[in-house]
Amino acid sequence: MEVIEIRPQPKQEIFLRSRADIAIFGGGAGGGKTFALLLEPLYHINNPDFGAVIFRRTMPEITKEKGLLDESMRLYPLFGATFNKNDMRWTFPSGARVSFAHLQYETDLSAWRGAQIALIEFDQLETFTEQQFWYMLSRNRSTCGVKPYVRATCNPEPGWLANLLDWWIGEDGYPVQNRGGKLRWFVRAGERIEWADDPASLVTQYSDIPPKTLTFIPASIYDNGILMDKDPGYLANLKGLPQVDRERLLLGNWKVKPSAGKVFNRMWFSIVPVAPAGGQTCIFWDFAATEKSLAKPDPDYTAAVTFRKVGGRWYVLDCQAFRSGPSEVERAFVNLSRQMAERAKGEGSSMFMVRWEQEPGSASKREAARLVQLLSGLDARAVVSQSDKIARARAMSAQAEAGNISLVEGSWNEEWLNHMHGQPDLPHDDIMDASVGAFNALNSVIMSARSWQG
Repeated sequence: MEVIEIRPQPKQEIFLRSRADIAIFGGGAGGGKTFALLLEPLYHINNPDFGAVIFRRTMPEITKEKGLLDESMRLYPLFGATFNKNDMRWTFPSGARVSFAHLQYETDLSAWRGAQIALIEFDQLETFTEQQFWYMLSRNRSTCGVKPYVRATCNPEPGWLANLLDWWIGEDGYPVQNRGGKLRWFVRAGERIEWADDPASLVTQYSDIPPKTLTFIPASIYDNGILMDKDPGYLANLKGLPQVDRERLLLGNWKVKPSAGKVFNRMWFSIVPVAPAGGQTCIFWDFAATEKSLAKPDPDYTAAVTFRKVGGRWYVLDCQAFRSGPSEVERAFVNLSRQMAERAKGEGSSMFMVRWEQEPGSASKREAARLVQLLSGLDARAVVSQSDKIARARAMSAQAEAGNISLVEGSWNEEWLNHMHGQPDLPHDDIMDASVGAFNALNSVIMSARSWQG
């Protein structure tokens, strides 16, 4: 009979042995956080009245490849548990239960009124709202003999969770290592949290509020030897992230934010006399909503940026940014798009595309259809953005930092470099939006092997 040994790694064991009412584990990607969450309920699987709920913000995050559900499928059947897909619940032979649930919206909290949950766990606590965390803490109660407690994992992100863990985080944004795992006592009076190193002063001051303990155990991929051995490429992936994401997910910095020179840095871009012929070319338009006027003295720009991808490198061929009325913008849209199409064709590009961002709403769909008709004969279409601007810029930022993006020499170079370096601190982001749009459009369409339509 095969013997399967399940043994937590050192940082996981500190987390699993914590006596805190609330223990939070993480601060970096790849630290073995999810597996630690799944191990925690196993302490109580012989208690027929025990129940735990593990939350993710959305249901797809639970069911995604190698997510919570997949990991539990490898672990819980070893202990005789059976899974009910309809209830998203594991039931152990004693009757003990572990359920998965999501809290996508704050209105979802109403479904948990009256609930009594001995163990509440949050996977990626930073993705939940402060209200969701504190409300669910009120559902953390038990009559099964297990003292109610909370366990959570996290990645670094500025916000309410970073504020909650402030004592464990240094001024530089990195965890204070000699404070990791140390307990602190607190009471929450209204919206205010009072902290203490022991409960005595809190009991005296807040006799009607029982103090609770909280701790933070920092961990990173370097604490997960099993992952490092099995998938050494994952460390390379983390090192290849854009600067802000790398400092957060690899190095565990809680205070780093996108700022000038961190999303894009002018030193990352080389300038070349000409771009290689061939490849695939895209011009992306970011349309301004209003033109300059007395009422709007500093409106957004209409920006058009043209990218070419040749092999594993990208070249910025041209950048135009201007403030004009609707008729002038439309003429520029048609003329510049067709000019770039002729240039791409003459320089041997196998593909040329015109793209722009489509805003929500039926009116925007009708406008997109009209613009497509203006460019009859070209591969022209609107694209719907799926995330915030900085998130959309991550792939381009990573390639830029790796030195894989060059500018073709032109009078627009300095404006483009100043604009990109200053993001997101500058008042306008039109050139960045058009640049990121062209970069992402090329990657997306090249992956689907579309052919030339020019």
